[in-house]
Amino acid sequence: MRRFACWLLDTGPVLVLAVIAGAGSFTHIRDTAADHGQTGWMSWAVAVCIDLTCVMAARERQRDKKTGRPRRGWMSWPVLVLAGGVVLSLAANLAQADPTVWGWITAATPAGAFLIAVSMLERRAGLPAPVPVPDFVPVPQTEDEPVDGGPAPALLDYARRVADEHHTKHGKPITRDALRSRLGVSNQLAADLLHTLRTA
Repeated sequence: MRRFACWLLDTGPVLVLAVIAGAGSFTHIRDTAADHGQTGWMSWAVAVCIDLTCVMAARERQRDKKTGRPRRGWMSWPVLVLAGGVVLSLAANLAQADPTVWGWITAATPAGAFLIAVSMLERRAGLPAPVPVPDFVPVPQTEDEPVDGGPAPALLDYARRVADEHHTKHGKPITRDALRSRLGVSNQLAADLLHTLRTA
């Protein structure tokens, strides 16, 4: 329940903005389509097509980033589609405006806010979920003694992960003291673990 409340507090305002701004932009596009001969359900269809094309293109951009899909040329297809949707949406919103500077600004606000909300949601969806890595894991004192002639398998696996992480971060093998500090074990057990890792 607490996690849901945090998610709602964090994402709720962006979703509300997306819904309200999308509705405003949708209305302007529908009215513009109706004013230019697309009456009845066709005006609604035009508005749905333009707004959903922007959302679909934004999601496709995010999917391309996740999968590492290479781009051909300076602009990918989803970016081109998104740009086209933005131009159509803004044009429809401006067509409904009074021919004044403030008329254009206020008419363009729903389309701009909708695109900002979609881009924020896309940005959040593209972030990898953080994986917590404990800096210190206490080890029971009974594990100071070798099990069957060597360290416990679970402790050895964790020591290997800690050593790999240290090597990746610092570019050099982990020392006995650093391993002892991270695992919270005795000098002798840290030395045994380090010896096992280096000879494995």
